[in-house]
Amino acid sequence: MSLAPPSVAQTQPPARERQERQVVLPSNPNESAPEARVAAGVATYLRFDAPIDKASLELEGRPARFRWVEAGERLVAVEPSVDLGAEEKLVVRVRYKDGASPAVATLVLVSHPTLVDKEVEVVRRPRTLEALEAALAEKEAELAALRAQYGAGGPAGLVFSGRIDRNGVVARSTEDVPGIQGGLKVVRGMGYRAGSWALAVVRVRNLPGQKPWAPGSARLTRADGTPVKVLSVEMDKAQLAPGEEGLVAVEPEVPYWKAGQVFRVEVLDKSGVRRVPILNVEL
Repeated sequence: MSLAPPSVAQTQPPARERQERQVVLPSNPNESAPEARVAAGVATYLRFDAPIDKASLELEGRPARFRWVEAGERLVAVEPSVDLGAEEKLVVRVRYKDGASPAVATLVLVSHPTLVDKEVEVVRRPRTLEALEAALAEKEAELAALRAQYGAGGPAGLVFSGRIDRNGVVARSTEDVPGIQGGLKVVRGMGYRAGSWALAVVRVRNLPGQKPWAPGSARLTRADGTPVKVLSVEMDKAQLAPGEEGLVAVEPEVPYWKAGQVFRVEVLDKSGVRRVPILNVEL
């Protein structure tokens, strides 16, 4: 007597229970990232408690291991095309737009034999009262130092602090704008010079399709190759998203040179890989 073949239900693995839960991102980068349980053919939604930069999304195994990946203002949705191995872990990483800590959300996608996460609410751990008080004290000290340095705000503060004297400020626009490098384009450059300070300002565009960019350091060099000490590098935005423009200001030490000299300005990101095309400005 022949045996009937096993039914389809007998050959398929048991259906996983779909769950909705919350995970908390650690404030300490040395702590383990929270896990999200995924399964082939099941869409898992990661919902964040603040807007995210969807262009910054990084997902290991994409696109080979995933049938569908989508990112929105506060959401990342993933659907694996195959089940992950028992010990396999795939990292998903995305940056928040607000710059609060932690600035980047990192989770680990794993497989579970009986459970799968239909929806995961991703939240940042509330800071303790002691941490908030310490941060507030630090900001108050910075504000007090700025007030002591510059006095009153606005144009009057600049005069009172000596940042503007009877010679005023001379601004010079850069005529020769360099091309594109590392997905970054210089839109224009300006040099500002007063009696006790100078400033090289560059308007930078991060071209579409590029990763977000932010300045990390800068170099200022005189025409004869002599380097000039840089006091600060600042941008009017936390970072430039693809297709976005921003102003980068490079402040050198108190100028000891005759006004109107040409300086070579180099601005790099923190990795030193993506640099703004070299620009010549008059200071």
